[in-house]
Amino acid sequence: MSVAHPKQTFLNPTVPFAGTILDGLRPGEMVLIQGSVLSDADRFQVDLSCGSSTKPRADIAFHFNPRFKRSPYIVCNSLHQERWGKEEIHYQMPFQQGAAFEIIILVQKVMFKVAVNGGHLLEYKHRLDLDKVDTIGVFGKVKLQAIGFIPAASPTLNPPSSLVTKAVQSNAIFSESGDLSLPYRGRLLRGLNTGNTLTVKGQISLYPHSFTVNLRISDTKDIALHLNPRIKAGVFVRNSFLGECWGPEENTLPIPFPFHPGEYFEIIARCEAHLFKVAVNGKHLLDYKHRVQDVNRIDELEIVGDLQLLDVKLWCPSA
Repeated sequence: MSVAHPKQTFLNPTVPFAGTILDGLRPGEMVLIQGSVLSDADRFQVDLSCGSSTKPRADIAFHFNPRFKRSPYIVCNSLHQERWGKEEIHYQMPFQQGAAFEIIILVQKVMFKVAVNGGHLLEYKHRLDLDKVDTIGVFGKVKLQAIGFIPAASPTLNPPSSLVTKAVQSNAIFSESGDLSLPYRGRLLRGLNTGNTLTVKGQISLYPHSFTVNLRISDTKDIALHLNPRIKAGVFVRNSFLGECWGPEENTLPIPFPFHPGEYFEIIARCEAHLFKVAVNGKHLLDYKHRVQDVNRIDELEIVGDLQLLDVKLWCPSA
């Protein structure tokens, strides 16, 4: 990983796993964990800890613990001076026994925000000093593919392709080689379906004009969804190109323009029955009503423009 302040990357680590986080954690950084739950799993946990001592046991700033017995749920907690605090219970369970997953933990000044498989899951307010967190641990019945750290808005970010470009094949429905060079074109093996969620992660160029994400119909020139952030102008254009003609442009936003030169971004677009729901950097941004009613005809993704593409996935509803 080539960044100004290198962060450790762990590839195919053996569980149980504990590793030192070089330079600790800072607000704006993200922790990525890719792996799969074992088919006989009863539980697993991810711990962000203050050291690795076992006697006395090191403090745990964030204990993230999915449990699968009876009614599945997730426990979040902190351990301080060998005593657990009050459990926070979450009954939304995105993990499945035998299924692959991607966890993203966004570090903020007052909380951790957790997303799983491209969807926001929960928030956990800090109970311990973030400056003391220097160890990550993963325990329980999971197999790990990669653990890595993305610095906050690093203009030199270049994560290893083995970490962020490899699709988790049981969930992704792209036909792709893993090559994220631009212009990027990926095939949707079974077309688009209601419930599919597209995630696009990238780093905007230092001197950008714009970039474009298109969902296309390959046997025509039609573009069902055209997302076009124009960074220089500060405008986020949405449109469709149907029958060799652009439709009415949509460009209003409820919040300030979210894309900036040199910064990391994540776009999440979820296909629903009548519209696309689009979020940027974890915040819902807009709805775009379908102008192509048979979304299953949409079978190609195109990405071009002033960015470094870091990751592309399309998640099935059951993933």
